[in-house]
Amino acid sequence: MEIIRKICRAIFSVYAFVIFIALMFLLFPFVVIATFFGKVRGGNMIYTICRIWSDCAMFCWGMPHKNIYEAPVAGDHAVIYVFNHLSYIDIPMMLKAFRKKPIRVLGKAEMANIPVFGFIYRKAAVMVNRESDAGRVQSVNELKKVLSKNISVVIAPEGTFNMTHKPLKEFYNGAFKIAVETNTPIQPVLFLDGYNRLHYNSVFSMNPGRSRAVFLPEILPGDDMTALKQKVYDIMEAGLIRYQASWIKA
Repeated sequence: MEIIRKICRAIFSVYAFVIFIALMFLLFPFVVIATFFGKVRGGNMIYTICRIWSDCAMFCWGMPHKNIYEAPVAGDHAVIYVFNHLSYIDIPMMLKAFRKKPIRVLGKAEMANIPVFGFIYRKAAVMVNRESDAGRVQSVNELKKVLSKNISVVIAPEGTFNMTHKPLKEFYNGAFKIAVETNTPIQPVLFLDGYNRLHYNSVFSMNPGRSRAVFLPEILPGDDMTALKQKVYDIMEAGLIRYQASWIKA
C-alpha cells in the first residue's frame, strides 16, 4: 500500500511541476514588462503577477488556502514577517498568505541561478548569500531600504528547512537585528501544512490538501535583540504546539 501511495505522489508531483512551469512561461512576459516600471512600482507589480501564479497553481494542485488571523494585519505601517520554513511549497503558500500590503521576501542567492525562474526570483526577492559576510551586510542594508519605503519584508529566521522533529530550529539574528535597528514590529506567521504537502526529503512527495497560515500578534522590537529573538521563538513554538503541527514528535 505504501508503494502505491509513493507512486501516486510521484505522478501528482510531475503533474504539479508541469502546471508550475506552464504558468511560469505564461506569466513571464508580464514580469518582463513590470521591470520597466522601477524597483518599487515594478516590484509590486511582479508580486501581483506571482500571486496570480500561486492562485492558479494551488487551485490546480487542490490546495485550498486559509489565513487564520489571531491578530489583525496592520495596514498603516511596515512589519517584518517571520515564518517557519519546512518546504519549497512554502513559496506559493507565502504568496497566498501575504496579500494585504506590499512585501519583499528575503531569499537564497543560489535560487537565482535557475533558468527563467531565476530572472523572476532576482526581480522579486532580496537575495542573501550566507557564505559571504559582505553578502549578508548587503542584504541587511537592502531590507532596511525596503522598510523605509513602508514595504514589509518576509524572512525565514531559521534560514533553511527545519528537518528536525522540533517545532522550530535555531533562529539567525538577521530579522531581529533589523527590527531593533529600524524600530520595526515583527509579526510571526505559522505555516502549518507545508510538511504534509511537500516533504523536504523529496520533490516527488507532493500531494493535495489544505494550506493554512496563522497570523500571530505583532511584537514591538525594544532594544535587546537577543531577548526579542527568544520571545518570537517562544511564541512561534507555543503556537505550533497549540495547532498540533504534524512534524512535531515527542
